[in-house]
Amino acid sequence: MTTPSGPIGFRCHHLHKVYAGRNGSVRALEDVTFSVGEHEFVCIVGPSGCGKTTLLKIIAGLLEPSSGHIAVTVGPANDRHQRALVFQTHGLFPWMTVLDNAAFGLEMRGVERRESRERAKALIEQLGLGAFSENYPHELSAGMGQRVGIIRAFLTDPQILLMDEPFGSLDAQTKLVLQDELLRMWKSNPRMVIYVTHDIEEAILLGDRILVMTGRPGRIRAQIPVPLGRPRDLSTRDAPVIAEVKCQIWNMLKEEVCQSLRVLS
Repeated sequence: MTTPSGPIGFRCHHLHKVYAGRNGSVRALEDVTFSVGEHEFVCIVGPSGCGKTTLLKIIAGLLEPSSGHIAVTVGPANDRHQRALVFQTHGLFPWMTVLDNAAFGLEMRGVERRESRERAKALIEQLGLGAFSENYPHELSAGMGQRVGIIRAFLTDPQILLMDEPFGSLDAQTKLVLQDELLRMWKSNPRMVIYVTHDIEEAILLGDRILVMTGRPGRIRAQIPVPLGRPRDLSTRDAPVIAEVKCQIWNMLKEEVCQSLRVLS
């Protein structure tokens, strides 16, 4: 399938999501509306339970909203091939090598096996995993496995790349390296990204704009532009503006996060 040409636009219109629970209905999302432009990197932050992952699954087509809808300006809105989802766990097939895992998405889209493997191998080499292309997932570190998952997602050339805390389970040093690699991949292959994270600083480093979600059911409380230019790398962390924006977002989240801790204690 050929990705349509022309500018791509995406918009969530008044999304609501209600789950049927054992003790009655549970409202997960309430009146969520936002748009994302072509090649825009948008991060979503918010406390646990505010519906971030539910929202991402609706955008991916894995869940249906209770009301509201999603509009994609270019390309069929219900075409899941135009969207790729990367979870916190890399989701690699344990019986496949790194190369076969990376090429899998292309083959599922009908790309001939030889071409799929050649394209996958080139990106594997670029990301420093060439020596591990014939290894299996259990032979990789967590960071290497997540790198393969991201490679697989980029290779399918989606209009919209959805990422649900892809580095959330990694150690601090590995996380820094993969954030830098993601920025470089996105610079070489720009596309629309919607990235969910609990890490406010990560959202500022990666994103062009940050959506702050709060509440149960979850709502978009604020949309904050990130006043940092491109390209970015690890040295960007020293920019004074990061502390300013981080403080602004934390002030929105602090009361709700503290309240949830009091409930749990």
